[in-house]
Amino acid sequence: MVSEFSSEAFIAVLALVGIVIIIAALISGVIERSGIPQVAVFLLIGAMLGPAGMGLLHITLDSSILRIVATLSLALVLFTDAISLDLQAVRRSGTLALLVLGPGTLLSAGFIALLAWWILRVPPPAAILLGAALASTDPVLLRGLLRRDDIPAPVHQVLRLESGLNDAVLLPIVLVAMEFLSKGGGLSAGDWGRLALDLCVLGPGAGMIVGVCGVSAMALIRQRFGIRRDYESLFSLGIAFTAYAAAEAVHGSGFLAAFVAGLTISVLDVELCDCFLEYGETTSELMLLFTFVLFGSSLIWSGITILSWPLLLFAICSLLVRPVAFLLSLIRTRLNWQERRLIAWFGPRGLSSLLLILLPVFSGVAGSDYLFTVCTVVVLFSVIAHGGTPLVLKGRDARRRSRDTVIEDLSPEVSSEEIVYDEAPEEEKEVTPLQVPKASHIEKEKTRVPVEQQPAPLRITLADTQSLIHSGAQVLLLDVRKARDYYRDEAQARGSIRLDPDNVEYQARKLNLPRSAWLIAYCA
Repeated sequence: MVSEFSSEAFIAVLALVGIVIIIAALISGVIERSGIPQVAVFLLIGAMLGPAGMGLLHITLDSSILRIVATLSLALVLFTDAISLDLQAVRRSGTLALLVLGPGTLLSAGFIALLAWWILRVPPPAAILLGAALASTDPVLLRGLLRRDDIPAPVHQVLRLESGLNDAVLLPIVLVAMEFLSKGGGLSAGDWGRLALDLCVLGPGAGMIVGVCGVSAMALIRQRFGIRRDYESLFSLGIAFTAYAAAEAVHGSGFLAAFVAGLTISVLDVELCDCFLEYGETTSELMLLFTFVLFGSSLIWSGITILSWPLLLFAICSLLVRPVAFLLSLIRTRLNWQERRLIAWFGPRGLSSLLLILLPVFSGVAGSDYLFTVCTVVVLFSVIAHGGTPLVLKGRDARRRSRDTVIEDLSPEVSSEEIVYDEAPEEEKEVTPLQVPKASHIEKEKTRVPVEQQPAPLRITLADTQSLIHSGAQVLLLDVRKARDYYRDEAQARGSIRLDPDNVEYQARKLNLPRSAWLIAYCA
């Protein structure tokens, strides 16, 4: 059994990290195609390694490894959510974002707190703490849903904004409720002043300073000497952890500092390589999956031992209050009924809720162990209910029906810049008459010409594309914009397709794309 950081524990943890990374990579494609919740798989892995399985791993609430991994996971979640936030989308959908984060999130937290106070008979501060934790959406389960093609663009945008910002709204509520529980009564004026200083000045200030200094130093060094791409990706993790440590050193909130550091980088709008964002997000997801394995060993199942009718009723009601809160909040928006219903339902509870409820546990707040156990029951119900949604979700054409702006059949009124493959000068874009080569000729050329000597992809103008279509050739338009740009601009060429870069061959076969067709990519 492993519970602390002995030499055997270190070896076991190192092996566990390796197992999580290997399994996450090997089953990613299967999970993507099947719709099986990734979280459920890693919870089962934890159960297999735990006391009820092979007995290789035993994690308790006072285990050092749990505290370290949970702290790093929550800091990374807050940082990556903030740094990947699309501020243009926030400005464009400001009212909708305020409705989701204000009435939507706060009403959900308030309803759950009322249920906890009424059904479970917990004190009001504990009920508020539980409500705030259970109003948080799980980033891992939500990312799996947002990768689907049949999620309408407005729904994708709203859920993306919610997952990036709602933890920052709920975290201060958790911290204030913790103070009430730890004091066992009301807070004095001095307590309120110290709490306000921690939440509003020390934590955010440390995060802002680290974010500004870190990005400024990176931009300066990159301009003068250059930075290797792989190290630039690691730089994101350095900023997140440094911001957390800096805030804790001055007795501020390290979690708020991590969020503000990421938000500062987004506001500065510096040019970052994709690896900066993608590596931080991937590392964060792996850390979350590793944390799910730790919880799955024994902790996540602790709620089953105290399961009762009141707890069962609370778990079910806590999942149903979000749709009520969000439907009320979005009633005056321009979203159609289907989009509002999807937004209201897609609020999975998972690791974010567990990490938030662990904060009072790590601080030794009385009664917090029971709140954690209650939270595990709700999370298990949510994994089943929300995690199973992709298995029954229908309507893959919902995204295109939700688009209000459509480029009409590549009409001549559309500027050629909207379908230019790259930024080459106009004289380089002239092409010879287009002819479809035979497959056998292509195979011979591939065997004769080395890859590094093969010509660059053909550049083609809008007029050339129209001529090719009018000639009767089979043409497929491929939208190759980055996901961030794709969801920022809802315009799309009619008839164009998008392929997941991780499953191009599988999707091409599934769509039965003809091998002899011209494939014309556009990214503007």
